[in-house]
Amino acid sequence: MTATDTPVRRALLVVDVQNDFVEGGSLAVTGGRDVASRITAHLAARAGDYVAVVASRDWHDAGSTNGGHFAEPGAEPDFVTSWPVHCVHDDAGSDFAPELALDHVTHHVRKGRGEAAYSAFEGVTDTGQHLVDLLRSHDVTEVDVVGLATDHCVRATALDARRHDLGTRLLAGLHAGVAPGSTEAALIEMRAAGVEVVEP
Repeated sequence: MTATDTPVRRALLVVDVQNDFVEGGSLAVTGGRDVASRITAHLAARAGDYVAVVASRDWHDAGSTNGGHFAEPGAEPDFVTSWPVHCVHDDAGSDFAPELALDHVTHHVRKGRGEAAYSAFEGVTDTGQHLVDLLRSHDVTEVDVVGLATDHCVRATALDARRHDLGTRLLAGLHAGVAPGSTEAALIEMRAAGVEVVEP
């Protein structure tokens, strides 16, 4: 390493591994529970690789469309900009999936109170700190991204990480998408933005 090299300091971003996004939830992703278990195994083996492990959650308001993110009562969601009710804060659907062990999680961020939110970078900690500032406070230079769903919140999180000039890897097998076509499109977009897709 030369004097101008910056040592790698890596964080793991665990995106929205919540009950409503795994099998049995209101917006279930096929394979979601298996992904949760795989992330748990990855952390059991590799937690020491990370200076921070950040878990994000959708955290929407009850009795609200959350800025149009939920379809209006009686209306059908379009599954593009409007969705069924999901991850209402303090409801069971917003809890982490039970297959995800939280032992190694060092920080939590919540996103979407009263508004649409996809990227974990839109989230804040309990103290109101934004994710990018949290990562900067730990001198993070690179992130690994895992979670649900590949074609929505994982995609948005990985793209935002690149926008913040973080080296970004998507860990194969530790994410799952809603649909094959949109998942493949998301992978193409992420790779074009400089996201590496690597084996964990």
